[in-house]
Amino acid sequence: MNSQGSQEHRRRLYDRYISSGSAGLIPKQAADLSHRIPYLRHIIAKFFPKDKHSKILDLGCGYGALLYVAESAGYDNLIGVDTSSEQVAAARILGISQVTQDDVFSFIEKQPSDSYDTLIAFDIIEHFTKREVLSIIDEACRVLKPGGRLIVHVPNGESPFVGRILFGDFTHEQAFTQRSLTALFRTSDFEEVYCYEDVPVVHGLKSAVRRVIWSLLRRLLWFYVAVEMGDTRQDTIFSQNFLAVAFKKRVLFPSKPQLVVR
Repeated sequence: MNSQGSQEHRRRLYDRYISSGSAGLIPKQAADLSHRIPYLRHIIAKFFPKDKHSKILDLGCGYGALLYVAESAGYDNLIGVDTSSEQVAAARILGISQVTQDDVFSFIEKQPSDSYDTLIAFDIIEHFTKREVLSIIDEACRVLKPGGRLIVHVPNGESPFVGRILFGDFTHEQAFTQRSLTALFRTSDFEEVYCYEDVPVVHGLKSAVRRVIWSLLRRLLWFYVAVEMGDTRQDTIFSQNFLAVAFKKRVLFPSKPQLVVR
């Protein structure tokens, strides 16, 4: 398929991303976000910059759930972009005004270099081909300030149930592992990369029970891998999705030469 045909099939899929059912259950009012808020609050508290005035861009922001929770947490310099007109319309219904409809590549290419503190790519890069992912990671690195961070959430290729996520959306192209994603970041100017398992966030009795059961199941999965492969590392990620945070290299200027008096 040529690139024009590829773009045409994407327009068809994303123009109807909500009405086709690809986006799942879309909230019609802010109260409908209640099931997602604990996890999103956890992400913001743990991985967002502490400065509430930081300039933050959410690529492929969907209907803006993360932006909504971030604004509620006091962040006041937020921008979101999504290619789906239906997703942007859903964001407007929720009262999220910072969302712009545009092609993600076109939008980020127009942004000045070293202009953002944080970029978010939450459930988006799996929708692109490998060549496109390389391009978007390079552009993300370009527009981030030195020391800025890129927060990514992707399907986990190491999960025994990765097919549920990877093939659950017809627009998905690929999955990642912490090794492949770390290597991807390091092909660009990212130097620090940290990967995190998605675990149930405790915010009540039910979630606490889920967390305990998850810990037990995780031990069983670790045991299986240890027996089959002899791999006893404790940092293997088994959740169906995982999160990674990568930091752009800081510009290190050489110290000023000292004047030597002879």
